[in-house]
Amino acid sequence: MGCSVCRSRLNLGHLKTHSKVSVFFTMIIICTYLFYCLTGYCDSVGPAPLFVHRPPPVAHSHRYDAPPGFAGSPPQDRSHAHTARNGTSPADSDPRLHTGAGISVFSSFGTKRLPQAIIIGVRKGGTRALLEFLRIHPDVRAVGAEPHFFDRFYDRGLEWYRNLMPRTLDGQVTMEKTPSYFVTKEAPRRVFDMSRDTKLIVVVRDPVTRAVSDYTQTLSKNLGLPTFQNLAFRNSTRGLVDTSWSAVRIGIYAKHLENWLQYFPLSSLLFVSGERLVTDPAGEIGRVQDFLGLKRVITDKHFYFNETKGFPCLKKPEGSSRPRCLGKSKGRPHPHIPPEVLLRLRDFYRPFNLKFYQMTGQDFGWD
Repeated sequence: MGCSVCRSRLNLGHLKTHSKVSVFFTMIIICTYLFYCLTGYCDSVGPAPLFVHRPPPVAHSHRYDAPPGFAGSPPQDRSHAHTARNGTSPADSDPRLHTGAGISVFSSFGTKRLPQAIIIGVRKGGTRALLEFLRIHPDVRAVGAEPHFFDRFYDRGLEWYRNLMPRTLDGQVTMEKTPSYFVTKEAPRRVFDMSRDTKLIVVVRDPVTRAVSDYTQTLSKNLGLPTFQNLAFRNSTRGLVDTSWSAVRIGIYAKHLENWLQYFPLSSLLFVSGERLVTDPAGEIGRVQDFLGLKRVITDKHFYFNETKGFPCLKKPEGSSRPRCLGKSKGRPHPHIPPEVLLRLRDFYRPFNLKFYQMTGQDFGWD
């Protein structure tokens, strides 16, 4: 009987020890979870609201569509974007706009704010690289996918847009990027109506190289695409440039900038060189950090040049097995374009480039 009592006491002691260990590890897991949520990491893991409203793919012809706001009549503005000021919001009627089970915009782990800064352009200029570089800054919180609010989904309202944003703490900057905003006629006024204090970043690149890069990306998805010169010129013998082709039209930067300067002063815009973003990423990112009022945390030590891709990559962070480079689509080889074609296109862009230099006070060295 004595042995039975001893055995029972040993079993009881073992259970108590096992229970304490379980409680200990449970507390560690809970504390870790709370820590990550407090720093905003939880939101960055789940971009579900973005994908809920992703539009269906659109079938393109061999001459793909010009950017919104260029072809045909401009879309009519609707007043839904002002529902945040009038009381009722789309979030009240659409449960998909909430994150989690009825979690509101405000949370003890941060606040969903409208963006204080937006990368508004340009396509194939280096906007993805800029955003990925900026996201390593501890005070930058950005949406991963492109919301396209000010060009495609404006009728869904500011509350819908706000709900796409990550939660931020005081002192952090909320950002998003949608390159088509720069060439969308209605975008400047819509952004101004949201906040006249919005900081705007434009990544620009030699418009000829940008057009070829744009064509290369489209060609990778449609191998039956006509040649670059057939799309770029209305009449190959007379050399008339076809500005209805978006790959050409986007590069007329001075024209698009005039639209933005009707609503925002030049001091509200920062122009980042796509070329220098490759040759001197730390220098260009330093200018962006200054523009956003952030401490220069991102420096040379964060980058190395990938000779294979021809682009800078981020050095591997602690705890990671490999460095972070942009996707395999970045740095893809361009098709051969006859030199005379590029020369004619360069002649076309020259006066627009010079005007852009004068407007911005920066010489980007494209001529």
